[in-house]
Amino acid sequence: MITTDTSLRLTDRKRAAVIHAATEEFLAAGFDATSMDRIAARAHVSKRTVYNHFSGKEALFAAILHELWDSSEVGEAQAYSAEQPLREQLVRLLQKKLSVMNDDAFLALARVAIAAGIHSPERARDMVARMGEREEDLTVWVKAAAVDGRIKAPDPIFASQQLQGLVKAFAFWPQVAMGQPRLGKAEQRRVAESAADMFLACYG
Repeated sequence: MITTDTSLRLTDRKRAAVIHAATEEFLAAGFDATSMDRIAARAHVSKRTVYNHFSGKEALFAAILHELWDSSEVGEAQAYSAEQPLREQLVRLLQKKLSVMNDDAFLALARVAIAAGIHSPERARDMVARMGEREEDLTVWVKAAAVDGRIKAPDPIFASQQLQGLVKAFAFWPQVAMGQPRLGKAEQRRVAESAADMFLACYG
């Protein structure tokens, strides 16, 4: 049993090394110029090890964005609760999303992804599909609230996208496309509360 546990820890360490190396490569060279060979060399692992964890660059890129989401300073995402006020839950979820989008690495990687997608629409579709393999916490929450009957959203996915659009209009697109400064804590709170109020006014 000791050998197995050690092996698992080593596997986790190698995966983390690949994620870290890939992040640096994507930021330094862009998506097209980054290769699995370069990632393996930077991570000090074999190319086979990289492929044991990730099927390709698209899967690796999606995993990096997931890691950034999971490591958000807001901590664990709040699952839907039938007992707690909707607004309180929704504001917390939106603040987590805002915290991620306020991260320098996330914004830089978003620019890499957008540039790669512009040159290859097929690749962009693949990236979006891979990101969607794990439903975002906000979408899961909207679905749960709709099933519980506390919001009236015939199409929860559409409603979730609307809500995210409200947030990204202030805390993603201006920073990624126009070089605007990131939002401060007070601004993030204002955006989260305003978006939650507009969403609940429509669907509550």
